Amino acid sequence: MLENLTRLVNDNPAIVRWGRHMNETFMVEVGDLQYLLKIENGLIQKIEKGPFVMRTWRFAIRASRECWEKFWQKTPAPGWHDLFALLRRGDVKFEGDQRVLMAYLLYVKLVLAAPRNA
Repeated sequence: MLENLTRLVNDNPAIVRWGRHMNETFMVEVGDLQYLLKIENGLIQKIEKGPFVMRTWRFAIRASRECWEKFWQKTPAPGWHDLFALLRRGDVKFEGDQRVLMAYLLYVKLVLAAPRNA
């Protein structure tokens, strides 16, 4: 699902605007697959597919493939619609510098929800 993420985010000026000051790299783990997203001024510059050993990232969001598939449905069911709903259920884990995650939380939520529009 993350293969089209660059286009989905970079072509959406509303999403880019929310991340316009973000210049970070973060990891999204989908089951056994790892993806590093490099963000510059709200634009996804690069998505690298892992596995990674000793790569730097500011924060990581990890969940099972099944969890992400339910989250990325066009209209997710209640409890599968938001990162914090998943966190409360114990289906997702946040790691790393959570201050950066919280500073750009709406942007990150919009980026991760973008595959719903594909």
